[in-house]
Amino acid sequence: MTLTYDVVVIGGGIVGLATAYALTERDPGRTVAVVEKETSWAAHQTGRNSGVIHSGLYYRPGSLKARFAVEGARRMVDFCIRHSIAHDVPGKLVVATSVHELPRLRTLFERGLANGVPVAELTTEQVREHEPHVLSVGGLHVASTGIVDYFDVCRTLVRLLHERGVSLRTGAEVVDLAVHADEVVVQTRLGELRGRVLVNCAGLYSDRIAALAGDPPPVRIVPFRGEYHELVPSRRGLVRGLVYPVPDPAFPFLGVHLTRGIHGDVHVGPNAVLALRREGYSWARIAPGELAATLAYPGMWHIARRHWRYGAGELLRSVAKPAMVREVQRLLPEVTSADLVRAPAGVRAQAVRPDGELVDDFLITGGRRTIHVLNAPSPAATASLPIGDEIAKRVAERLGELAKR
Repeated sequence: MTLTYDVVVIGGGIVGLATAYALTERDPGRTVAVVEKETSWAAHQTGRNSGVIHSGLYYRPGSLKARFAVEGARRMVDFCIRHSIAHDVPGKLVVATSVHELPRLRTLFERGLANGVPVAELTTEQVREHEPHVLSVGGLHVASTGIVDYFDVCRTLVRLLHERGVSLRTGAEVVDLAVHADEVVVQTRLGELRGRVLVNCAGLYSDRIAALAGDPPPVRIVPFRGEYHELVPSRRGLVRGLVYPVPDPAFPFLGVHLTRGIHGDVHVGPNAVLALRREGYSWARIAPGELAATLAYPGMWHIARRHWRYGAGELLRSVAKPAMVREVQRLLPEVTSADLVRAPAGVRAQAVRPDGELVDDFLITGGRRTIHVLNAPSPAATASLPIGDEIAKRVAERLGELAKR
């Protein structure tokens, strides 16, 4: 049986669910379907991150990431309060561990002020008052950073969408789709859906969905695996809250950091290595076709040529635990190899341009009946509610234009 909707959303992570939520907020009469290939919601990027509600500190002033993270942090906390979702807003520290990092720390402070983030400079002694075991030569305190379990957020979104009559389909992998003059036809493993507008929130496969829709993407998704460790329970007292290093501005990764989660566990990581498939959560998970396509992409050649030293360091920390321990000891000198155990990894869906540029902002493109979210890694979970609003606005514009024809 074919079912018809105003909007079909592909992808059941937090961005897809928040988009459906925003669509029903904007127009309660809108008919919406969300299709997800897995048998559960939030199975990939959303469910495999460290659960941080980001403040918007790092991002270029005026960018979508900066605007949506600042707004999203406030709205995510409000959403959690309204729906009784466990969360906390302990703030975080960004610390310099050597004097050569202090100019970058100052630049980060100025960027935070430009973005409207509550940020304060700290001396070494003030850092020690917050985190007695952390090494630093100075730091920043960011008051608006929080923690939450994004699985809980997604469970609440699913419940609210169900109550609003949204069609929610798991196990509905998209196998084909076609965009016609009068509709979009989506073929899934559970049957066919038709819609007036298609929204692609497919994360790791968003570029492939865009190509299927006849909208050649200007980027390729390159999967980078982020590998985490966690402190053993007896050593969790080494970290009170959230501690980050000064990031390298050449990369969209934040470096190995320490995160006390909402359930009391302390995550350490992630590093960033090329995954051998789009859902390559370990070295054992390999898809030769996907890997060959990634390695054949010109953007990947440029990344390898420019950043091979950085990549070699990340690779070493992946395969040699002593190297990872040394990296952690830059922040937490007392930690030992016995204090760290492996935790589940995540994969970042990073959009890369053909010239090797790593896209550093959210990227949303589309056609007359399509909207494609082609770059939405961290802080997309934090920013999911305003991202959903932005997509809902674009959907309304498209439906308005289509109605005039």
